[in-house]
Amino acid sequence: MPSFDAVLEPDMVAIKNSVSNAEKEIGTRFDFKGTAAKVELKEKDKQIELIGDSDFQIEQVSQVLIGKLTKQGVTVNYLDMSAKIEKIGGDKVKQTYKIKAGIEAELAKKITGAIKNSKLKVAASIQGDEVRVTGKNRDDLQVAIALLKKEFADQPLNFQNFRD
Repeated sequence: MPSFDAVLEPDMVAIKNSVSNAEKEIGTRFDFKGTAAKVELKEKDKQIELIGDSDFQIEQVSQVLIGKLTKQGVTVNYLDMSAKIEKIGGDKVKQTYKIKAGIEAELAKKITGAIKNSKLKVAASIQGDEVRVTGKNRDDLQVAIALLKKEFADQPLNFQNFRD
């Protein structure tokens, strides 16, 4: 029976390259000279830390990072940028962006609900942090992929493990 997995998996290599390119640009830009401005990737925690002297500087560092991510082809939707800017001592501030990896339970339920409501001849099941969609033929699965891309355009869903 044909199936595929809908997953939320960022390209960590591209993110790593983007962060290192952002670090290089921050190191060479005139307006960041002599300041605490920097970007760090915490791969183990799946976070990106932005450090600066003020809220405005954090915004500038964020713009550099987003530009580099876009050039690498990484959609900004992988980043959870809702964290507040916090003071870390002296006159320095930091902001932490979490990297989304894996479909959360709430989103997985919405995906399975959307597939059930579509009346397609496919079935969706939640398997850990991914959603497996199975159907009788390949065409139904392709219609399901198109539906998910349309319904969840704000989520950077990937479709993997396509089997016949």
